[in-house]
Amino acid sequence: MPEQVDPPRALTPREWLARRRRPHLTVLDWIRISLLVAGVGFVLTGLLPRAEAAENLRRVGPLLLFLGSVIVLAELTREAKVFDVIAHRLAIVGRGNYVALFALCVVFASTTTVLLNLDTTAVLLTPVVLALAKPTGIPPLPLAMTTLWLANTASLLLPVSNLTNLLAADRIAMGSTEFAARMWAPQLASIVVTTACLWLWYWRRGHRDSDRYLPPQPVHIDGPRARALQYATAGACLLFIAAIPIVGDQIGIAAVVAACIAVAAFAILRPSALRWSLIPIQLLIFVVGLFLVVPTLSRWGLSDIMHGLIGTDDGTAGAFRAAAAGAGLSNVANNLPAYTAGESVIPAENGTQLLALLIGTNVGPIVTPWASLATLIGLEFCRTHEVRVPMLRFVCTGFALALLATTAAVAALLLTA
Repeated sequence: MPEQVDPPRALTPREWLARRRRPHLTVLDWIRISLLVAGVGFVLTGLLPRAEAAENLRRVGPLLLFLGSVIVLAELTREAKVFDVIAHRLAIVGRGNYVALFALCVVFASTTTVLLNLDTTAVLLTPVVLALAKPTGIPPLPLAMTTLWLANTASLLLPVSNLTNLLAADRIAMGSTEFAARMWAPQLASIVVTTACLWLWYWRRGHRDSDRYLPPQPVHIDGPRARALQYATAGACLLFIAAIPIVGDQIGIAAVVAACIAVAAFAILRPSALRWSLIPIQLLIFVVGLFLVVPTLSRWGLSDIMHGLIGTDDGTAGAFRAAAAGAGLSNVANNLPAYTAGESVIPAENGTQLLALLIGTNVGPIVTPWASLATLIGLEFCRTHEVRVPMLRFVCTGFALALLATTAAVAALLLTA
């Protein structure tokens, strides 16, 4: 006779409250919230005039629209396993050869950063490649460092590649094609130097246990709904990428349209995957807080410091000074406030010097863990996947790469001017 099972009893209000999933705020979340609170406080106390605060928020509004939309698009693309399929396919194409896999990973990470933003590489690509390590026997640290470094150093080519690029393109009134025509050489130099450093310090034979890895099985997408979601989200990404050279400074609208296509597909085929947490509220809070705090600090001394470091020379010396100041402040604080603080003291006509500052704040913030948000996110994924990143090695190799790649990129900028 089958054993009788008592029906589940109703939970008391106290038990229900105890079982509720409470939001977990990390140290980084508290920093973001504190930054926003401080910024609002500066406005309310008059340390930052309200007219200036309103102007800053008007400027950052379209950037927030773009950033939120492209993250939602990327999250739903990951949910549809598009990135998993690509990563596994690359490992299969490599056929167990580490040199081939290394080249494919560099191309994959660079392309994702250039076309879909560096935060996409950090948020979505890092966990995908780390999950690839276990079934193939590939050491996870080289995979992690590839995404950590290229999320920053491959973010020069297009305005969409980095939030700072959107600010710079707006400041000097450049569309996507004009921006790419100016930055292709610095981007190529940065990726070449990064590739050499990755191989030398993380991928070559002395840093792994075997000569070959085990190619994984391909990712199987079961069911017509899952396949339809994959095609729809991949199509939305391709549509967004195709729109980049066409829409000019309206890239935020292109990102919204692509995100809406992905959201509509999930609303029809898998509505349970749609949740408010897809919207990167923490990231948006961080950006708004920065655009209130940094202008305040600039009014009360930071501007004088940056002016002394950068100067007003739009020639070779001025370009290298701007890049060095941007990279240095990025590793002390963060690359976004470093760029905005530097931009405020560079004359509007000094386009080369502004782009050199951009190189410093994009390529340089790879020395300290907090230098860029992408690095912070990538290191957090390493921690959750139990991948140990030796911090002394991270800082030393990051410093060498920042110095070499920033110098090479600025030199390429000047040579193609």
